[in-house]
Amino acid sequence: MVGWGNLVSRRFTAVDIFSGAGGLSVGARMAGISPVMAVEFDQYAAATYRRNHSEIAENVLQKDIRLVDPLDHTDKYPFILFGGPPCQGFSTANTKTRNLDNPNNWMFKEYLRFVQELEPEWFLFENVAGFKSFNGGTFAKEVEEALQNPFGDPNKLAYVTSSTLLDAADFGVPQRRKRFFIVGHKKQSGGIKFDFSSLKKRPLTTVGEALADLPKLDNGQMLDECAYRSKPDSAYAKFMRGKLHKAKQNYVTASKPHIIERYKVIPQGSNWEAAKEKGLLDSYTSTKHTHSGIYKRLLENEPAVTIANYRKSMLIHPWEHRGLSLREAARLQSFPDHFIFEGPHSYQQQQVGNAVPPLLAKTIFEQIKKYTEANKECGQLLK
Repeated sequence: MVGWGNLVSRRFTAVDIFSGAGGLSVGARMAGISPVMAVEFDQYAAATYRRNHSEIAENVLQKDIRLVDPLDHTDKYPFILFGGPPCQGFSTANTKTRNLDNPNNWMFKEYLRFVQELEPEWFLFENVAGFKSFNGGTFAKEVEEALQNPFGDPNKLAYVTSSTLLDAADFGVPQRRKRFFIVGHKKQSGGIKFDFSSLKKRPLTTVGEALADLPKLDNGQMLDECAYRSKPDSAYAKFMRGKLHKAKQNYVTASKPHIIERYKVIPQGSNWEAAKEKGLLDSYTSTKHTHSGIYKRLLENEPAVTIANYRKSMLIHPWEHRGLSLREAARLQSFPDHFIFEGPHSYQQQQVGNAVPPLLAKTIFEQIKKYTEANKECGQLLK
């Protein structure tokens, strides 16, 4: 096991489904919650999860979740179940069948099945920010109501829930990234209604604070290990580095020379339009529908824009004329430097882009534990 310290009490156990590389589980670890099982279909993301949670490697299932009986792999009543099922049936392009009956939403139904089978004390459901606004919020409400009554009994409220959008930048992550969350607590355990406004916000962490100590790299360099550029100047960089002396997975996609020439004329905070003004986008037949995030050079004194597939959008390093390295993108997502991604480089990049920022997850899980401890103390006083 790398970097996690001792296992926490078995009381605070977690099951992570649709886990991806494990951003939620990293946040859970930081909060003192111990994952005991994970399910992920993608082979490389599952390999990454196993690599970084080696103590439960045999219980990281790289399978179609429909074929998984959770009680074959873990005990009933875990402390928390969490995950973010893709819901293609809620796509904004799918205007006629955006509802829970759409067969494309079977993955949400599998999330619901795990709640039914395991009956966790808490659950956390997460999804993209746009999930909340589909059809004026109708479908987010439908999902939340289904989670309140996972056993299908309209007269039995099994879980008390609350939901909201959160921006990772408000909780110390050096990135503007909004995610939608539903948190539920079992009514039989007290039925705590999670108050998202109680989450402690932190000062903004900037790109410069996050990246300043990482190695200076050239376009196309692929260094497994490299000395840090400097000592960590920020509390964030110190936390990310831990006790490491070398930065790992300093992998930069090789951009063609004409791409580098575009990078050179784009100042911090600007995008492809700066290159167009210099006549360097002649190969584009049209820029009418070009997204504002394409060829975006990050501002050093602000949190980053959302780190999605940063290679395809060609995000530019704030000071150097190249794309971001894998380690830099992971830093901006708040993955600690000891975290290692598996698979081909393009799959590693996608794992970073798909993840829930661990520091955002940590904040939520810490508050869940506080509620739990307060609820326990209250119950003891009433005895």
